[in-house]
Amino acid sequence: MLVKWIRCTVVDRRGFERGQRKWAGLLGEPGFRGQGGGWSRARPGVAHLFAFWESRAFYDSFMARSHDRLATAQSGTFKDAHIRLFEHRFDVKVGFQPVFSDADVARVAHCRVRPERVEHFTLMQEKVWNPAMAGSPGMLRGLFGEAPGSEFLVLSLWDSAAEHGKYRTERVERLALRTQIEADVSALAGDVVALEPSWSV
Repeated sequence: MLVKWIRCTVVDRRGFERGQRKWAGLLGEPGFRGQGGGWSRARPGVAHLFAFWESRAFYDSFMARSHDRLATAQSGTFKDAHIRLFEHRFDVKVGFQPVFSDADVARVAHCRVRPERVEHFTLMQEKVWNPAMAGSPGMLRGLFGEAPGSEFLVLSLWDSAAEHGKYRTERVERLALRTQIEADVSALAGDVVALEPSWSV
């Protein structure tokens, strides 16, 4: 599965949200699996979107055919768009589905990993971070994705911001020490996203 992550700064909120509803046109596109997103809880005006495709081939076909027609509705409503594509490597918890209706927030972590540490980083994700996150109350599902250049995405969906906050304060620091994350990662950026139900496709 291919995961597309878009982060942008919205300059016309009403126009952006109106345009966002036009993405319902993705339904019926070959290989499209789902899309959702919302607003950054920390940075006003920053929107995040996550789209899921069965494969890169289906995604490339959509980009060549239908993308521009759907995108025109949002033209001029945002700036500074950062778009990254990741290949799904494994689930956090079990059976990831790109469904957002039961989640309140998404946590996105974007990691640039030192090339010689990729194997260790991936192993720690699988053996330490995954079970810790999967065992946290309120954590619904998530995925771990990889892009060329030792770049990784960890996306998790939570039923409330409060539950995610508890996980952060109670466990993250301890796990970071245990997994030697500072030795693995050269850059780490993250955000907590308040999901907008009307953006789900």
